[in-house]
Amino acid sequence: MRIIIAEDDDWYAKFIEYNVNLRFDWEVTIAQTFQELENVLHNSPEIITLDYNLPDMDGEKALQTIKRVSPSSKIVIISGQNDVKTAMALLSSGATDYIVKDTDTKERMWQSLQSISDQINLEKRVETLEDEIKTKFDTTKNLIGNHPSFNKIHQLIHKANKSAINISISGETGTGKEMVAKAIHYNSPLSSSPFQAVNLSALPHNLIESELFGHEKGAFTGADKRRIGKFEAAKNGTLFLDEIAEIPQDIQVKLLRVLQEREFQRVGSNDSIKLNCRIVTATHKNLLELIEKGDFRQDLYYRLVGLPIHLPALRERGNDILLLSKHFMETFSKENKVKAPSLSEDARQKLLNHVYPGNVRELKSVIDLACVLCENNIIKPQDITFQSSGSLENLLNANLSLKEINERIILDRLQKTNNNIKVVATELGIGKSTIYRMLKETE
Repeated sequence: MRIIIAEDDDWYAKFIEYNVNLRFDWEVTIAQTFQELENVLHNSPEIITLDYNLPDMDGEKALQTIKRVSPSSKIVIISGQNDVKTAMALLSSGATDYIVKDTDTKERMWQSLQSISDQINLEKRVETLEDEIKTKFDTTKNLIGNHPSFNKIHQLIHKANKSAINISISGETGTGKEMVAKAIHYNSPLSSSPFQAVNLSALPHNLIESELFGHEKGAFTGADKRRIGKFEAAKNGTLFLDEIAEIPQDIQVKLLRVLQEREFQRVGSNDSIKLNCRIVTATHKNLLELIEKGDFRQDLYYRLVGLPIHLPALRERGNDILLLSKHFMETFSKENKVKAPSLSEDARQKLLNHVYPGNVRELKSVIDLACVLCENNIIKPQDITFQSSGSLENLLNANLSLKEINERIILDRLQKTNNNIKVVATELGIGKSTIYRMLKETE
């Protein structure tokens, strides 16, 4: 860290330098005039201690000039004037602290510099974390794929980043819907504001309203204090409503009103709060089909749909499976500080032949395990383990529609027969056209 001591009294400048060096391992520069200070301002020092009465410029003008030339520098005024009005004026103009030259100067200065040092380190840490988040959700690095559909997805995300339009993301479980939502948020002008996510399928019916809109103390049994809801917590940022198809009808009505009126109320309150966030929704279900069945409101759908982005299933993406496998192998090796393995030709073929009911999430799990199991840094077919889709009891307990159960059965048979549609049709006693139609509908 760099500090400039601007002080025309040579003894006092040495005094400050000595005390700085006692506590901090910083690069110290002394300037006895404002001209000398201005000559080194281009180095963007983190901290400047400024004598209020430099011979060639008064403290107020010196402060204004420093803030203009090096706005990020923290400025501590050190003055012989014990004038509260002057101190308040300088602090209002951008000074970080004001210290009077007296017997307590050393202690006050140490406290001030330590506080500023902690603040600077925190700001740097926050900046580093923000950069890490942007890198993590850089669509060019993390939404990997050469399939034609991915070119369109990248284009839509780029368009989404330039506006505040609501976004609706569709795709099977495990295709990366939340990653896309975060990529949109963290690469948009809203990135410095909160990203709030809520999985509506994971919430009990009676808690959804409170989770979304918050509640006042005493609003219902167990509400022992005020709680801020997700809409309020996402102020100026993004609210991600995952599994939007699972929202109950009565909450759909309330959500529609919020979107229409652009305001909401906490449960148990009559005070309105302005809605000020972008809404991104996601679902693995077909909302238009739910509308036809009367399970989802059409007017709510059109309020939410905004810019639609569909994520294809992994089985539809061909060689993207190998691109993603390579990415996951490299990620695994980096995290575990080992050399990245390679895929044998037979292993590559085995990966390509699988239908991936769990999509990208399943592939990552398979590759991570293969990296652990492989010998001589080469992943072979025996290192690639696909988990069974589960027993009939698990399938029946999965809360799936009859159509979805049929799709799971067909996909499971396709996987076991290396996508031999003729064999599967014979085994299941259905026409090949039924399988082709199902595959087309899931594209």
